[in-house]
Amino acid sequence: MLSREEVQHIAKLARLGLTEKEIGKFQKELSSILDYIEKLKEVDISKVQPTSHSITRALAKGGDTAAASSIEMENVTRDDIENDASLKLKIKNKKLLKLAPETKDGYLKVKSIMRALAKREDERSSSPTRAFAQQK
Repeated sequence: MLSREEVQHIAKLARLGLTEKEIGKFQKELSSILDYIEKLKEVDISKVQPTSHSITRALAKGGDTAAASSIEMENVTRDDIENDASLKLKIKNKKLLKLAPETKDGYLKVKSIMRALAKREDERSSSPTRAFAQQK
């Protein structure tokens, strides 16, 4: 079973604030998930053919093509075809970019909302009203 410290460390990495009750709950839940993964590792999958793969394992590891041909997969996708709708959308996008006050690499450039929110939160926490409310 995961220790309380391990759960707290995972929560910290995920930037989650957990109560003592939640730490206990996640300690059990995460432990059961890890136990299940250990059970899955015991299953023999040596004779199971892969159902999808972007590139064969042997080729990805620098192996020879003969070994890869036994499990060779083919990526079945279509080529992108420009039609009237996609051309109209491209034209609209270009017009929008021309109207924008600032662009970067073909995208609209906007101010960061995260900085503005952080600044607003800092202002709120330093206000006298907030400090008075926290004292009560």
